[in-house]
Amino acid sequence: MVKPDDHLETRAIHAGEDTARDGGSVVTPIYQSTVWNIDESGGYADLGYIRYSNLPNHRVLADKLANLENAERALVAASGMAAISSALLGHLSTGDHLLVSDVLYGGTHELVTRMLPRFGIEYDFIDADRPDTWEAKRRPSTRVIYVETISNPLMRVPPMDEVGEFARRHGLTAMTDNTFATPINFRPAEHGFHLSLHSATKYMNGHSDLVAGALCGTAEAIERAKGAAKLLGGSLDPHACFLLQRGLKTLGLRMRQHNRTGLALARHLAGHRAVERVHYPGLEGQPDHARAARLLNGFGGMLAFEPVGGAEAADRILRRTRLATHAPSLGGVESLIVSPARSSHAAMSPEERRRVGIGDGLVRISTGIEHPDDLIADLDQALSQ
Repeated sequence: MVKPDDHLETRAIHAGEDTARDGGSVVTPIYQSTVWNIDESGGYADLGYIRYSNLPNHRVLADKLANLENAERALVAASGMAAISSALLGHLSTGDHLLVSDVLYGGTHELVTRMLPRFGIEYDFIDADRPDTWEAKRRPSTRVIYVETISNPLMRVPPMDEVGEFARRHGLTAMTDNTFATPINFRPAEHGFHLSLHSATKYMNGHSDLVAGALCGTAEAIERAKGAAKLLGGSLDPHACFLLQRGLKTLGLRMRQHNRTGLALARHLAGHRAVERVHYPGLEGQPDHARAARLLNGFGGMLAFEPVGGAEAADRILRRTRLATHAPSLGGVESLIVSPARSSHAAMSPEERRRVGIGDGLVRISTGIEHPDDLIADLDQALSQ
């Protein structure tokens, strides 16, 4: 049984755990069953069914996630995009309007620009760094404002308190993709957000062996998202729930190392003669550094940089790293390196990428938990060639 004043590392292990475990097991078992007895005292909403995400493995995991984010409730989903689409479609209908940050994960950008309009949902991009411009984009039909706590792939940190206040003042639902920050570094519910969304495939799990999503927030916001999730069918398998629950128990330890390594690599690259620019909120002199230092408990393990020589130099670096694997995704114990223009943001047109500052030479690194000195040496040899 955890207490509210227990540290996050302690809550990650004990929160949500079912104390009445079968046979006295210390670990919550996998209930690999899609069929459950009907409780005749309950109604339709109480029906135990895997697509409703209300079976024991779902409930234990959701309770742990809600506790970590200091949120009222949580919901798990089959992927990060299942979480995001359930959140948006649960809160937006035909004729509604969305305000959304202009720097987004590529999948979210595609959902907003190509799919939501097919449902008659309109949107406007906002510069998340300029709160004074948001009001001009707001309409009577605006229902949601959506940002990313640390943006993908340029690592910008918006004024999160201002986003929460803007939503409160105008009766909007505030949502943020909190994947890069995790609840270790930032808890959106404490800053006026109704929903915090995660690709739990990434840091929450941390071992590159499952696909999952998570939503944490107010009871009302989760209920609306849950209604959409049931119809969209993005439920999480019990075994994946078990793996994610296991991964969460080491989240605090892993994020401590990710924070340390990300800052060490960013500082090193910022002084490297073969690097033109580094994007990392933990660097002094970055546009969002003061804000990030105030809001975040750590700057995370994600950084991006632009090498001298542009796209050709980026290609050489991607081929020559020894420890950082050239592969998509992020947040695992192993370091990964990619070109966002050809991976996470490939669905955007070249013009759209240029407009938001994602050049063809941009390289994104997800630092793992290897020793920082070894990763620095790996990047040095790749840059030197």
